[in-house]
Amino acid sequence: MKGGQSLAAMILFLQDIHTLGLEAAQGTYLTTASYWDMNEATRAWSKEFMAKTGMPPSMLHAGVYGAVRHYLKAVAKAGTDDAEKVAAAMREVPIDDVFSQDAKLREDGRVTRTMYLARVKKPSESKYPWDYLEIVRPIPPEETVWPLAESKCPPVKGTSR
Repeated sequence: MKGGQSLAAMILFLQDIHTLGLEAAQGTYLTTASYWDMNEATRAWSKEFMAKTGMPPSMLHAGVYGAVRHYLKAVAKAGTDDAEKVAAAMREVPIDDVFSQDAKLREDGRVTRTMYLARVKKPSESKYPWDYLEIVRPIPPEETVWPLAESKCPPVKGTSR
């Protein structure tokens, strides 16, 4: 940073930033599917998570929560735990939870959701524990996932495995 360079991490989790410290990680850019401190709803859910774990949820924690919740909604909709029926219901039911709004599970198995470009804050910008990220901008799904028409997934292309 002091040399005027910007670092973009291929993958960097909140707990990694915590371990590195803001002094070392400041200014690093990353993409994330969620951030615990984005709005009142994420903060409220994360407060409960923190009470049980001692730390806020990373994008992986939020993802597992969302995936299990979505699966259980699909089982309820399908009225069975039959894999094919549940998978079909999972593609029909919008993914809508505290961290993913209006996300969708496509025919090829990809989830389309808004991602976020974030920057690790400087120590002077952090106002409270775990206040590490500034969301620079949302990244819409059409910028992160190739079009379904370009999928090479056999079921989408109408071919067998």
